[in-house]
Amino acid sequence: MSRRPPNILWFCTDQQRYDTLHALGNSRIRTPHTDRLIAGGTCFTQAYAQSPVCTPSRASFLTGRYARTTRCRQNGQQIPAYERLLSRLFADQGYLCGLAGKLHLSSCAAGRVENRIDDGYTVFHWSHHPQPDWPENGYTQWLTSHGKAWDELYAGGYQTPYVKEGVPAAFHQTTYCAEKTIEFIRAYRDQPWFFSFNCFDPHHPFDPPSEYLSRYPVDDMPLPKIRAGELDSKPQYQRLDSKWAHNEPGYFDVQAMTDRDRKEVTGAYYAMIELIDDQLGRILSALEDTEQLEDTLIVVMSDHGEMLGDHGLYLKGPHFYDESVRVPLVLHWPGKVGAGIRSNALVELIDLAPTLCELAHIPCYQGFQGRSLARICRREADPMNHRDFVFSEYYNAWTHHHAYGSMLRTRDHKIVVYHGSEDGELYDLEADPEEFDNLWRDASAQEKKMDLLRFCFDTSVFTMDPLPPRLGPF
Repeated sequence: MSRRPPNILWFCTDQQRYDTLHALGNSRIRTPHTDRLIAGGTCFTQAYAQSPVCTPSRASFLTGRYARTTRCRQNGQQIPAYERLLSRLFADQGYLCGLAGKLHLSSCAAGRVENRIDDGYTVFHWSHHPQPDWPENGYTQWLTSHGKAWDELYAGGYQTPYVKEGVPAAFHQTTYCAEKTIEFIRAYRDQPWFFSFNCFDPHHPFDPPSEYLSRYPVDDMPLPKIRAGELDSKPQYQRLDSKWAHNEPGYFDVQAMTDRDRKEVTGAYYAMIELIDDQLGRILSALEDTEQLEDTLIVVMSDHGEMLGDHGLYLKGPHFYDESVRVPLVLHWPGKVGAGIRSNALVELIDLAPTLCELAHIPCYQGFQGRSLARICRREADPMNHRDFVFSEYYNAWTHHHAYGSMLRTRDHKIVVYHGSEDGELYDLEADPEEFDNLWRDASAQEKKMDLLRFCFDTSVFTMDPLPPRLGPF
């Protein structure tokens, strides 16, 4: 086996919740290629994002630092130029770094293309989303080179009020990201590389290719987890989003949905994930064809989850249910990462940065706040223990202006504090693992609530920036 530094393939989807893999118990979905990596690698089944929305989460896992630390706390903010992305750290060690798809560490609104900091990416096929909003969209350029236009490919009508017939798989943005990944793998096989695959799916709208949607019959799909009356004890943000997703009247009418609508959306969401998995399979074949699979450390994960109707909510927002902040996380590297490990330890996505550095023998950045998972991956540590708690944040991040929330989750409890508000959430996860019963105002839970409030406040202090380093005694 080669002793060269490992290539890094960082395969990141957008808005994929944790329970969408066949190998981990979802019998309705087909994900054979991800399942293959799970069987041959290490899977973390309790992995949590540092924010339930894109930009703060991505800033966190790309730097190994909490959202409050990076100061990139909201969609639409610019990550500070002094932050050190993992791609920059690897480039400094001689890696050739590339990206296809989203970066989303800056604003992409009002006709403004995303600004970049010194991120280390030499090859940069940027496509924030499929719509041709900017001529710089690499996906738009790719379609043009094939004599296609997104507006024409996407001309199919809505099959239901909530599901649309999307672009055919051959010309899909996910396929584009895979094509650019495969081109990179084939072109730079003779040097260590670091590549970020960042497709837009399964982010809404729910619009898979029709050939994939047909594989998920409506009657076979499950209904979301909803308990009648549960929203009466939940925060105002959930009550608002249970009427219109994102609290955006006229956009996604949650209250008008029928059970059939809900099943159709679930089928479309699963279809989008199957397309992603098929493109992952193509990338794995390219690694095998070029004899690079054994030299490549593969990470499969997502930036945050999707409510998908559970608790009466769709899409995302200032919500900290596991459906929103718990994501898939798989590491695979033949002979170097243990095969068949299923870790139930609590882990955070900021743990990835020090993990990749340690496994690749690259010096860890002193600003990291994550904790390396490498010892679990090498079977040197108990796979069931890593952290005592996980922490996630939402600071006026996008929807619901003035929504500021902090979540602390232990093995047995979850508390969500909405700052400047009387709202909050408290769940006994042993008695109520699906988070239906909010104990925030329950008289019998007030002592536990105060303990967890102190714990959450302490955590907000202890997660302050470790930089700049202390240089002397005074």
